[in-house]
Amino acid sequence: INSEMRELAAVVSRYPQLFTGILSPWKGLLLYGPPGTGKTLLAKAVATECKTTFFNISASTIVSKWRGDSEKLVRVLFELARYHAPSTIFLDELESVMSQRGTAPGGEHEGSLRMKTELLVQMDGLARSEDLVFVLAASNLPWELDYAMLRRLEKRILVDLPSQEARQAMIHHWLPPVSKSRALELRTDLEYSVLSQETEGYSGSDIKLVCREAAMRPVRKIFSALENHQAENSHLPGIQLDTVTTADFLDVLAHTKPSAKNLTQRYSAWQREFESV
Repeated sequence: INSEMRELAAVVSRYPQLFTGILSPWKGLLLYGPPGTGKTLLAKAVATECKTTFFNISASTIVSKWRGDSEKLVRVLFELARYHAPSTIFLDELESVMSQRGTAPGGEHEGSLRMKTELLVQMDGLARSEDLVFVLAASNLPWELDYAMLRRLEKRILVDLPSQEARQAMIHHWLPPVSKSRALELRTDLEYSVLSQETEGYSGSDIKLVCREAAMRPVRKIFSALENHQAENSHLPGIQLDTVTTADFLDVLAHTKPSAKNLTQRYSAWQREFESV
């Protein structure tokens, strides 16, 4: 992923004059993978690194109940992106906007079809132009995407679940040996290597959720002391929290299941069929 991002940064912000003709940069990139793996954050980092104008678009931004408004919004979006070039259009949760046409139960609404067609037409226009406008898209369910859209997203990259090393770094970040939050000091006594093994299959957001719940356990024990504290006293009383242990973390983990547990094989199968290097 990093090499692709560096390539885009070089094209846009450093040497755009070198990339013409057959070396013209690709105009569409799809980041797909389990929810909570940082696809949206990665897209924003790309735009920042490339120093481009960033348009963050979701289904609610361009889908309208009024006839003809959705395709007009799509058209205006791409006109603005060209005007403010170099720019990046980020389409979050793309499957909610560009699902496969004709697969909706009872037939697809005419307005939805027109909006999808307009989006495809605008992306075709980008491919034929020299404008430095790029489309980044993110999807949790890439197998639901329209094939015509996949063809226009020339680069398709799997943002997979974190490795064991990454999981260990995340746990250490959220639950370091000592952390302070105003008047509270939280201490931990964790076997990070053991916990990184036990969290296999968990996404970054899953791990953050587990860490937060583990940190809240000693805090809940002092709720009564906080409630008895006089409201007029602006200073919190000195409070000693219990240490968060490996056993605490594992107990929370047993009651927090990974959000993408049953989708891993499906992502791998889709990657084998549609990956673009």
